[in-house]
Amino acid sequence: MNKYEIRIIALTGAVLTIFLSALLFSSFSRNIDVPACIPYSKGFTKPHFRKLDDHNYEVYAVAHMWTFDPDGISIPKGSTVDLYLTSVDVVHGFNIMKKGVNLMAVPGGVSKTTIVFSEPGIYSVVCHEYCGAGHQYMMGKINVTD
Repeated sequence: MNKYEIRIIALTGAVLTIFLSALLFSSFSRNIDVPACIPYSKGFTKPHFRKLDDHNYEVYAVAHMWTFDPDGISIPKGSTVDLYLTSVDVVHGFNIMKKGVNLMAVPGGVSKTTIVFSEPGIYSVVCHEYCGAGHQYMMGKINVTD
């Protein structure tokens, strides 16, 4: 190997190290949690919203053309929500604005994440994966009260 090849390899390694370090730093400093995929044997097709105690809830949401079910929930500030999401027809997206939550609803699979709502307000939910002619109407909301 000549000296130019060695320099290029060293530069490439340095750039990769910088990018990997930035990725790890941002994911740990912002508390980013990667959503889990649950085997469909634990799946569901009936949506429901369950209160476990005063500040813990479970939401089993089903995405289908062109709505989320349930399309709205109301919870108190400081609540922790375990969200389970599936689809019964095509691939849908599930994006909670202002929370950084971005899930995929895939037929035959269940996505799960845990979200803490520490600030009151109305959080919009939109489908970010094109799912057909009524895609633009696929919205929901989460109302967090004081």
